[in-house]
Amino acid sequence: MNQRICLCLPTNRACPATLTALNDEAAYAARHHGADVQLLILDSSDARTRAEHARVVAGLHPAPGVTVHHLDEDAQRTFLRRTVARAGLPGPGRLLRLLLPPAVSYGACTNRAFLLAAALGCHSLHRRDSDSAYQLHAGRPVFPVHHELPWLGRPAAEATAAGLRTDLGATPADRPVSLAGASFIGELSVDLGEIRRTDEGVYHDVVSLWAPGHWPEERTQRLVEESFTGAGTAPFTHDRAVLTRVDPMRVDMCNVAFHRAVYERIPLPPATDTIGSDYFLLHLVHDAGLPGILHNRHIANFHTPERRTATGFPAYQRRFVKFLLSMLYLHHVYDRMAAEGTGLLDERHRVRPDRIVGFLRESTALDRAENIWRLDRIDTAYRKLGGRYEAFAGQLSAERARLLEEAESDIEDHAHLAEAWPALTEAART
Repeated sequence: MNQRICLCLPTNRACPATLTALNDEAAYAARHHGADVQLLILDSSDARTRAEHARVVAGLHPAPGVTVHHLDEDAQRTFLRRTVARAGLPGPGRLLRLLLPPAVSYGACTNRAFLLAAALGCHSLHRRDSDSAYQLHAGRPVFPVHHELPWLGRPAAEATAAGLRTDLGATPADRPVSLAGASFIGELSVDLGEIRRTDEGVYHDVVSLWAPGHWPEERTQRLVEESFTGAGTAPFTHDRAVLTRVDPMRVDMCNVAFHRAVYERIPLPPATDTIGSDYFLLHLVHDAGLPGILHNRHIANFHTPERRTATGFPAYQRRFVKFLLSMLYLHHVYDRMAAEGTGLLDERHRVRPDRIVGFLRESTALDRAENIWRLDRIDTAYRKLGGRYEAFAGQLSAERARLLEEAESDIEDHAHLAEAWPALTEAART
């Protein structure tokens, strides 16, 4: 029986070219790897855009081994209601809001994909983004699925025996390959290029705020230099792949695949209006000592213009600020996961959800002083830039108390969803 996979694209914007390219990658996976590909498009865009997407989907070239699912939010909500009801957990309304919130949530849209992948009986989930494109080499698209498919879920020893280069060191060879990923080339992954061009000093001050407050300046400086830059700008020339404990800084969520034993155990943070809220599992796989494949089929990143419009600019900058505030809690959780190491896994090398839930709940007791300091630093930096940045600083000043509350409650929501997640995935699967 062919391995069933979920190739997924969550989107809330027009992306007809991406849909066509994604279908081509699905056809490649079926043709070259014998995969049964469930191509899943989770469409949260407006009615007019969805209608255009539906026309594109209807016109996609049919490919043997590829089944296309194009679900708007109404269809997603119907599936989620059934799943939550079947799970029989208390507070179904809250769970439904965490899975399909009224605001933008990078984590929640991927969590919905995880549950749908479970419902479809998929072995792995492969995620792409609508603001990215495949590189071309010798006139052909460079598809990441080429490296993602062969080894996910199989013991690391099988990959090394087949000749895959490895630097796993003492990591037990019977642990399953749990992740495969690469990064991007092109524009910064976070739309801060204008700040960097305007004032390098302000760019450093702002980006450094995602480091823990106690880090020494040299370490923070290194973080600033590599943050949001991906794999740079050099185009693809030839394949490289290594079996390793994958550094989360080397993978982007537009170019990643997870084995089901990871995403069916723990969800992503469902935080709303927070960029970077979908990177949690990269840290978990690394800290638990699970093997992964790091390759170089990087995706080309670009920025869509709505982030710079009169309404899009403050919305995007607010998401960036919430990302910085989330770090108070997430750095604590990451530190605890790193210290726990293989204690995060059970005897079958599966993630133990109770450990993660405990760390999340523990973090919500942290003093908010560091986040007050972050907001002060952001205010100073943005006022220095002037113009619309200064105007945004004024808006931020009026929202300080709310932002501090949201950053903490987002972590509480993640703990609540993580506690319910095993039952939700089981309900989806059945």
